[in-house]
Amino acid sequence: MAPPRPELRYDDRGLIPAIVQQHDTGEVLMMAWMTAETLRETLAGGETVFWSRSRRERWHKGAGSGNVQRVVEVVADCDGDVLLVRVDQRGAGACHTGARTCFSQPLPR
Repeated sequence: MAPPRPELRYDDRGLIPAIVQQHDTGEVLMMAWMTAETLRETLAGGETVFWSRSRRERWHKGAGSGNVQRVVEVVADCDGDVLLVRVDQRGAGACHTGARTCFSQPLPR
């Protein structure tokens, strides 16, 4: 029997954070925001689609750069307020800077 499907909890702007992870290595690539619609597009199309808070529009990851993310699995956390999107990153990098990951800035202790 499949576990019950979680009720997703979006913030007051209709957004939910999505942590993007390389499916085979566990490397955290990026964090972005999704709406209910961009999540539906992601699940239906098999590639990540996010919501840009700065541009106030949807964006298909890699549409311009070719660095697309093929979706392997999307899971919600126990509270239903964060998504983990496991992907196969295609192309040079997930970060808008061209880097493999957005998480490369260590903070001093």
